[in-house]
Amino acid sequence: MIATTSARDTSDLLVVAGLHFRNPIVLASGTAGFGREIDDVVDLGVVGGIATKAVSVAPRHGAPPLRVSEFAGGMINAIGLANPGVDVVKRDCIPWLAARDPRLQVIVNVVGNAIDEFTSVVRELDPLFGVHAFELNVSCPNVKSGGLEFGGDPVALASLVSAVRECTVRPLFVKLSPTLGAGIVDAARIAVDAGADGVTLINTMPGLVIDTDRSRPKIGFGTGGVSGPALLPLGVLATWRVSRALPATPIIGLGGVSTADDALQYIMAGASLVGVGTAVMRDPRAPTRIARGLAQWQLAHNVRHLHDVKGTLEWPS
Repeated sequence: MIATTSARDTSDLLVVAGLHFRNPIVLASGTAGFGREIDDVVDLGVVGGIATKAVSVAPRHGAPPLRVSEFAGGMINAIGLANPGVDVVKRDCIPWLAARDPRLQVIVNVVGNAIDEFTSVVRELDPLFGVHAFELNVSCPNVKSGGLEFGGDPVALASLVSAVRECTVRPLFVKLSPTLGAGIVDAARIAVDAGADGVTLINTMPGLVIDTDRSRPKIGFGTGGVSGPALLPLGVLATWRVSRALPATPIIGLGGVSTADDALQYIMAGASLVGVGTAVMRDPRAPTRIARGLAQWQLAHNVRHLHDVKGTLEWPS
């Protein structure tokens, strides 16, 4: 099938980690809820998949307001991983998503402060129709090991991924932090060696935005995660580094994507899928624009399959 300018046909059927995506666009975790929250403003039929809002064992009320604030380079947020807990997600959220669009690939983002919390969530949701994969948020503190983030502790990271791997045969992605720098390659390798099928690059970057009229942080928690356009070069670099070291490992490239050109940068750097997050919150039509833009680029460059462009970045000699 030759690519068309239809937003629903930006690529032929794309197989990543055994899952079939109608195109490489995935709504990023934390920005699309569980789908129902945005269904009246975002066309879920235009994207290949959705990474759900984080799911924990018990409900989390999250951080105090103000939780989100924009700045010139994007957005800073401290939501505090607010979510209704696994029981509500199991009873209400996943069944709605499964009924909404059977072709939509659902990647459940999982959080916890200890390994057994991650495994409990996965065991509860793994049998459900409509759950296609899991994404581990390893930026969470491991409270049983002194509070260091799982992603920053090689032993804890390997133990976590290995434990979750034993709970499911579904594809497993590990979402890594940009704070790891060049060490993100080592973290990705550890995750894959422990049983992960792929990695998501990258999570938000810690930051601080100050309200100068009040001489106080703009958001209630104080510091927060930076997302939006300012994150694009960091995510593309991380994707390129990991894809060179682990060329067979599927990568969901994420961070700062708001145009088709942004998405193409991730794909050329080695991503199989591209996450769109903050852009959706600013403009619910962003996924449609990006998908349509990718199809138009394919036609203009006589590219039949977008996956033919994957990893084609040529480094200057």
